[in-house]
Amino acid sequence: MHPIHQNRRALNATEIVTQLSQLNGSEADGWKLIDGAIERTFRFANYHETMAFVNAMAWIAHREDHHPDAAFGYNRCTLRFNTHDVNGISVSDFHCAAAVNALLAS
Repeated sequence: MHPIHQNRRALNATEIVTQLSQLNGSEADGWKLIDGAIERTFRFANYHETMAFVNAMAWIAHREDHHPDAAFGYNRCTLRFNTHDVNGISVSDFHCAAAVNALLAS
């Protein structure tokens, strides 16, 4: 587990907006703040690609001991990160979201 997960706290609104901006860069369809979590939907060509992504994401979540809510279907996967023990969004959520983004970086 990455040390970033220790001594975490809920981020304030300004910190969340700053972190989202850094995470997304110029990506228009990146992570969004929705109902107290950061959320993103990833789209794929088929079920096989979707499941490969879900399995890779699960490995990251297990390694980091920080698990998103996930919903997936044939060609898409929606992930939601928030930190239950701080009752909000923490740096852990952004750290794991960046690791998930890296799965698809070319």
